[in-house]
Amino acid sequence: MSHQIDIEKVRADFPILSRKVNGHPLVYFDNAATSQTPKVVIDAIVEYYEQYNANIHRGVHSLSQEATDAYEQARETLRAHFNAAKKEEIIFTSGTTHGINLVANGFASQLKAGDEVIVSALEHHSNIVPWQMLCEKTGAQLKVIPMTNSGELAMDAFHELLSDKTKLVFVNHVSNALGTINPIETIISEAHKKGAAVLIDGAQAAPHIKADVQALDVDFYVVSGHKMCGPTGVGVLYGKEEWLIKLPPYQGGGEMIDQVTFEKTTYAGLPHKFEAGTPNICGGIAFGKAIEYLNGLGFENIAAYEHELLTYATEQLLAVGDVMIYGTSSEKTAVISFNIEGIHPYDIGTIIDKLGIAVRTGHHCAQPIMDYYKIPGTVRASFSFYNTKEEIDAFVQAVKRAKIMLS
Repeated sequence: MSHQIDIEKVRADFPILSRKVNGHPLVYFDNAATSQTPKVVIDAIVEYYEQYNANIHRGVHSLSQEATDAYEQARETLRAHFNAAKKEEIIFTSGTTHGINLVANGFASQLKAGDEVIVSALEHHSNIVPWQMLCEKTGAQLKVIPMTNSGELAMDAFHELLSDKTKLVFVNHVSNALGTINPIETIISEAHKKGAAVLIDGAQAAPHIKADVQALDVDFYVVSGHKMCGPTGVGVLYGKEEWLIKLPPYQGGGEMIDQVTFEKTTYAGLPHKFEAGTPNICGGIAFGKAIEYLNGLGFENIAAYEHELLTYATEQLLAVGDVMIYGTSSEKTAVISFNIEGIHPYDIGTIIDKLGIAVRTGHHCAQPIMDYYKIPGTVRASFSFYNTKEEIDAFVQAVKRAKIMLS
């Protein structure tokens, strides 16, 4: 598969990639936890604080208007990227977890005892715990789509779980622990046949796959900026307008109100109803710049190149011997979750860090997956479009060295 990424040019856009860690060139393979930030995004952050730092939507003065325009332009950039029908359907949040909690909180007023909520066995804790809390609050029942040995969802079981009692279905687009791409089109259309709403956790998918929320016909889609070359502390909740109107506000405060008296308060229209208080203005603006940067590279190019890296790394790693890879779906993003027989993942991560290689070790906030495989955790190497095959070679050499030292 050919790709159109000029890797040298792209790497020059990321200042951090030229630094050393423990005397070795940094090899950053923890992209699933957070991606690195290109200069154009860093510049947007500096420019905001140096040139037009002001509160938005309120001031008549020039700085406030400039900041408001830049922030709302970023909202439009995100609307266009996810192909939402209206700008009002894009709610700025502090990240995916905030977006999920906002929806879960809203549904507390929509559910009753006996209703059913479906999640999947592949979820991150942030797409499990809020729904458990919601079920405790409302008396609804939580059902779980089981997983298979290859790290995929057991879709036959999903069809059996669906019933007229199903009110909500939540699954991630891509598993953060395994990289599996879930068949969300099927999940959304089947759930809708039962009249259930669907929330898709897009945090892991958004850096690799461009989701079209109208084509998917999804009710809610949540993402985090920091996984898409943007800053931390900002994300987006897309919600269909009809749902966002139905759900009550998540937080009370400034900006989310229309009229306030001590007798009664009326709420602002969308999107402000869900954006109480002063937002992460600079973060929102920078997130918009990050989206423009990714679209400049092209998501087809990103996917093709990352697939090349994944294929190469999988072959090289398996050649080390005694390597067990978890999550072997043919549909996956550039993530390898693995263990070496008889060695604790944490020990491998610690040794290869001494050689400048950053990977994630542990249960990746997806403990049910680790319990399924009966393991304490995995080593997770996750690749991005700015990584190279040479870095993979250095990583594999480091893993070999760790294996010798720890065996």
